Amino acid sequence: MSTESPRRLFFPAAQQVGIESFEPPAVAEGEVRVRTEYSLMSTGTENIVFNRLFDPGTHWDSWVKYPFYPGYCVVGTVEESRSNEFAIGDRVALRSGHQSHSVVPAAKCTRIPDGVAFQDALWFALAKIAFHGALVADHYLGDTVLVIGAGPIGQMAIRWARAAGAKTIISVDSAEERLKLAAKGGATTTIASGIAAAKEEILKANGGELTRLVIDTTGNAVVFSQALELVKSFGKLVLLGDTGKPSDQRLTLDVITRGLTIVGAHDMHETEQWNARSITGLFLSLVADKRFSLTDLITHTFQPGECVEAYAAANRDRAKTMGIIFDWRAA
Repeated sequence: MSTESPRRLFFPAAQQVGIESFEPPAVAEGEVRVRTEYSLMSTGTENIVFNRLFDPGTHWDSWVKYPFYPGYCVVGTVEESRSNEFAIGDRVALRSGHQSHSVVPAAKCTRIPDGVAFQDALWFALAKIAFHGALVADHYLGDTVLVIGAGPIGQMAIRWARAAGAKTIISVDSAEERLKLAAKGGATTTIASGIAAAKEEILKANGGELTRLVIDTTGNAVVFSQALELVKSFGKLVLLGDTGKPSDQRLTLDVITRGLTIVGAHDMHETEQWNARSITGLFLSLVADKRFSLTDLITHTFQPGECVEAYAAANRDRAKTMGIIFDWRAA
């Protein structure tokens, strides 16, 4: 067991972040204690929470209470185990907050394969969210896909489309640095533009046709109506970004006149077959086999004590940030 005092990040109020000591519970039967190596900021979710960018009465409003403990992407090393599944020294991925230590049921952990770096395994939770979008998108070989937004979830959506055998994968984002990463992950065309002005280039990239699938990862309510115009007739729009302002989303005539399907995807949409453990296991196996590229996705590394600057960077430099991680190894 580590001798350092366990610490964790917290939001005491909107637009405030700090670090505090805490006492994890004792390890019960079937549980493990994990010493965090790294945690990954989910910039979309955490910025919405940090800035309180949601309407009263939404599910965000009922979820975010202060003090709020952010984060859910952790990789670490088992330092105590009361489970037959894991031994001390095993490397695992788990859903937990930005904190130095976690005590969780062993069933909530997934073993990281040999040869997969902690920093690559960190993407497991965001890859899982995007996987739910891929499931409802129902990709097929030779499919045509437009991914709106090249942030962390958009990057994962592009990689799942590639893994599924899509022929055309178009990534649209106004930030060119993000588009370079999209191309590394499998985007066949990248368009540096706001979505409202991108239609002509999208048509050009897909042989004069709109794509069958449009995946909106932005969480921007205004993008919704613009995205509907870009779905091929009888195609599908997947809402993978969770807006904090659903009352601002507006349907267009495209839904009825062109027979469009709209489907939402969310992290909580688990099934017996596809759940946190099975999706994480699939993701990690693809990473181990070099079939899921994560090259250069981590752009910023902070110590936990630098949390104020980390969240400032996430808000200030959105176009230049992708993977923002906290290094807990010396915490």
